[in-house]
Amino acid sequence: MDTELLDVVIIGAGVSGIGAACHLTMKNPNHSFAVLEGRHVMGGTWDLFRYPGVRSDSDMYTFGYSFRPWKERKDIADAKDILKYLTETAADYGLDDKIRYQHRTTKADWNSAEKRWTISGQREDTNEPFSIACRFLITCTGYYNYDNGYLPEFAGYDDYQGIIAHPQHWPEDLDYSGKKIAVIGSGATAITLVPSLAKKAEHVTMVQRSPTYVFSRPAIDAIAVWANCWLPRTFAYKLIRVKNALIQRYSYSLARRRPEKIRATFRDMALQGVGPDVDVDVHFNPDYNPWDQRVCLIPDGDLFRVLREGSASIVTDHIERFTPNGLSLKSGDKIAADIIVPATGLNVEYLSGMKLFLDGEQVNASEQLSYRGMMFNNLPNIAAVIGYTNASWTLKVDLTCDYICRLLRHMDKQQYQVAMPSIEQCARHQEFKEIEQEPLVGLTSGYILRAQNELPKQGSIEPWRNHDNFIKDIFSVRYGKIEDGVMTFE
Repeated sequence: MDTELLDVVIIGAGVSGIGAACHLTMKNPNHSFAVLEGRHVMGGTWDLFRYPGVRSDSDMYTFGYSFRPWKERKDIADAKDILKYLTETAADYGLDDKIRYQHRTTKADWNSAEKRWTISGQREDTNEPFSIACRFLITCTGYYNYDNGYLPEFAGYDDYQGIIAHPQHWPEDLDYSGKKIAVIGSGATAITLVPSLAKKAEHVTMVQRSPTYVFSRPAIDAIAVWANCWLPRTFAYKLIRVKNALIQRYSYSLARRRPEKIRATFRDMALQGVGPDVDVDVHFNPDYNPWDQRVCLIPDGDLFRVLREGSASIVTDHIERFTPNGLSLKSGDKIAADIIVPATGLNVEYLSGMKLFLDGEQVNASEQLSYRGMMFNNLPNIAAVIGYTNASWTLKVDLTCDYICRLLRHMDKQQYQVAMPSIEQCARHQEFKEIEQEPLVGLTSGYILRAQNELPKQGSIEPWRNHDNFIKDIFSVRYGKIEDGVMTFE
């Protein structure tokens, strides 16, 4: 089997992969590249998830790309509009011929003698193996397992005689009109599902083990509407993008500095939204501080509205077991349900299960130390595009991709073949002798805690620290030096 050689290979054709390919097309036109996508279409999350109401919980002025304005009126967008945006972006930047669908990668091996990666896997359409070599590898796979979600071990699970609809594998022909539905969970998926299902169902009950912080904002930004009417489209987009990014950063910083103030704000918002019949202190009062776990957005207060109107209800309790007709709770209460939706979260999977090797020896992901939130100690010519957890994902995607393009141009100019951040080999070695390792993602959400031993780490000092701060990253990532005394070159 012949091995094709390219300058760059991008793995994944979701938001991150399409963004990386567009940046390369714009800024590095002389570099040959391909995008390998395991599924038969692009879009990642926004094509895979088909449950009712699936949408972004970030505004599209910051979740969209910096180089392509969002043109729709509604900026808390549904999946179909996001997928349309991605498809049109890919077409405009000529990516249709660059994306190779149904190429599921399983292994990437760096050859030090040849100074290149060899990516191998299997084609989903023909079951044939494939092998592609490249000088630089960009992974855009996120950190979730998109094949299977997380499902706790529920007693009596197999006793239930109704329909179980998993959000990650939503049945296309499911008719839930006039049905009693129990949605298990309190995260973004559950909070999206409940008001959407309540439009047709007889009643929807949201069953949560513990509450989540929830806040509401309009699905249409009035300031953005005004700006788009009176200002040039590109300028208006950049202006609203900066406004929203600064608001995100300020809100997060305030939540970390004055958690009780933000807790009170969220409580007041819930109290006004759900009315007097829902106990806010039971159902919307988590026992952790805001942004210890993700805060969930509900556009136009849709969850509050269905709870207030009575088409949905919320129960905070532990599930004792599944019964033939529904759920039995620890408190002794029972919930009858024709359909149960276990919106119990996702599993974290680094690089979508692809294994990394250096000269044939497998790399342990948990021993990797992140550099600038994108590259890793002693791993040559590879970058992982991972977005923010406390702001819009794509803000970090744009910064990361911009840095990678700068790095590639610098390597060409200096005739370098290898770029690798290294504590052991760098000029600033003495600074990092006592560096402390910390979790890469600073959330206490269950899906993160379950995967701590499988994910790379971050360091306690720069540039090994992942800021999760868009403002700081503008200076350290977009404008930071390439030759910083930490990045080593051959």
